[in-house]
Amino acid sequence: MKLGVLLAGLLVCTGCATGSPPGGRLFASNYRYSPLTPPAAPRPIPNDGVDSAPAPTASGDSSSDGDAASPEPRRSPAPDAREKVLAAARGLLGRTKIQLSGRTWPADCTGFVEAVHSRAGVSLRGAAAKGDNGVTAFYRYARAKGRVYTQGTPRPGDLVFFRETYDRNRDGRRNDGLTHVALVDKVEPNGTVVVIHRVKRGVVRYRMNLARPDLKKDPRTGAVLNDMLRVPGASKAPVLTGQLFAAYGSVLPEPRPEAVARR
Repeated sequence: MKLGVLLAGLLVCTGCATGSPPGGRLFASNYRYSPLTPPAAPRPIPNDGVDSAPAPTASGDSSSDGDAASPEPRRSPAPDAREKVLAAARGLLGRTKIQLSGRTWPADCTGFVEAVHSRAGVSLRGAAAKGDNGVTAFYRYARAKGRVYTQGTPRPGDLVFFRETYDRNRDGRRNDGLTHVALVDKVEPNGTVVVIHRVKRGVVRYRMNLARPDLKKDPRTGAVLNDMLRVPGASKAPVLTGQLFAAYGSVLPEPRPEAVARR
């Protein structure tokens, strides 16, 4: 009986793991992943090139001076790329398989993110370093081709990176670096960020409130502030989305400013 309850809890309170660890393998090649790093290697988070706030709204794309450092040529996404990515992500809600335009993508967090960006002709490949997992490779791409930031209000369509969502190298320590990635869906009036991502049970929405990262629910209203992203253990280590947040990333054209009609 106890074993059954434990297994049920693991299915509900999961991170991104779906068979293979989340983000532990990189990119689809003939619909198969190939690992970039052995599972026992501790991995730090790249900490250079991170801004404190999102870029100001602009009509151009969100590329940065880091473009020249990447071996992959830069092709600016279309102005409506952000809308296409969001529409694809919302269309996959409730599904367990990641299938778009007749192609099947790996059913994990990186497969989901790469799939929805493909609808806008955006590839997140090309900036990976030796030893990176998929999530870290996407982070490097965002830093090289767009913008990585940790403060301010994100925009729908931006990436969200999380750290230590599971013990990837199984050494019992919090040294696994970036292990999960999601997409910003919207920001609620109270500052809670709603994200879409692929977890064990499929593509779902989670909530994250960085102003109150240690609270699962608002004690006054009962509204969910932070969902559980890591299976809780015996210790009191962080398990909520706000606690495991690492950074936002923007690789899509910034929303155009709304025109103000003259009176």
